Amino acid sequence: MKFARSQQGLSILGWLVTLAVVAFFASTAFKVIPHYFDYMSMEKIITSVETDKALEIRTVGDFYNHLSKGMEVNSIRDLNLRDAVKVSVENNEFLVHLKYEKREPLIENLDLVVNFDKEFRVRMP
Repeated sequence: MKFARSQQGLSILGWLVTLAVVAFFASTAFKVIPHYFDYMSMEKIITSVETDKALEIRTVGDFYNHLSKGMEVNSIRDLNLRDAVKVSVENNEFLVHLKYEKREPLIENLDLVVNFDKEFRVRMP
């Protein structure tokens, strides 16, 4: 029974280090995850133009109005629509380029950066 004393578990210092690491990763996740939720909401708003036939979206202006209303409903306020989304029409399809980045301060002069860049081809209803 010589080894029983060496197998007692983590010391208080070990628990504090473990807690600090878990807290760091949790803090990082809580800062980044809302931006991914906003991005997924934007994807759904853009693709809903094709699936919802009642929308009657025929022009680029109508498309931007639809995106603006969807952002308002989903409480996406910290995104400039005209800078993040470029819409054009080609061959009876909307070409939508969703491109933006978000920065969250982490520690002092270190930032977390998430970069979103996706193109959509949405058929006109």
